[in-house]
Amino acid sequence: MINLKNKADIEGIKKAGEIVNKVLNELSEITKPGIKTIEYDIAAERAALSLKALPAFKGYNGFPFSICVSVNEEVVHGFPSQRRLKEGDIVSLDFGSYYNGYYADAAVTVPVGDISGSAFDLISVTREALNIGISKAVYGNKINDVSKAIEDFVVKNKYSVVRDFVGHGVGFKLHEEPQVPNYYIKDNDILIEDGMVIAIEPMVNEFSHKVRIKKNGWTVVTKDCGLSAHFEHTVAITKEGQQILT
Repeated sequence: MINLKNKADIEGIKKAGEIVNKVLNELSEITKPGIKTIEYDIAAERAALSLKALPAFKGYNGFPFSICVSVNEEVVHGFPSQRRLKEGDIVSLDFGSYYNGYYADAAVTVPVGDISGSAFDLISVTREALNIGISKAVYGNKINDVSKAIEDFVVKNKYSVVRDFVGHGVGFKLHEEPQVPNYYIKDNDILIEDGMVIAIEPMVNEFSHKVRIKKNGWTVVTKDCGLSAHFEHTVAITKEGQQILT
């Protein structure tokens, strides 16, 4: 069942999204060689609480941290730790907030100091894949229009989209229907309706789309150890147009 949102709901999700945006901007600014990834967790929780919000991920299905920090070959759901980032790494920061009854969710991938040209290109393509997906998230289109646009752009640039993890509805809960894959599924004919709020989040791998989950039961990594990048926005769609809420 897809929970459609009214204008008041969308405004509530937007306020949660503004907090997500502030937190991710702050974390991007402190990114540098030598930072411990646990510092992101500390800063994210502190910032959210100071804005009267709760980190949405902490405790979700047992997830032990306030933010997902995924480095290099880690795709999503990375654990913050004592690991220090080094020059040339790329780090994906995925954060959600719960504010006044509403959830919002977003992610960015940022460079650590100077990075290789191939890493830069992967980040650029993934960011643009998100923009292209958002451009198709309009009233009257289908979820498949979003999915196909993302996949076509990524494949054209000789990368691959992760198939085991997808975007999702968001707002009343952190994860809602519908699922929003980053690849075309023939029979996926879900219409984008007035009041739909979805988290669009391409996860793009340098080489194969295949992934595995580490022993901690959460962290997803590329099977071939190639790099992975991740961008995400929470987007509201109405008959009047669309709005990026994060």
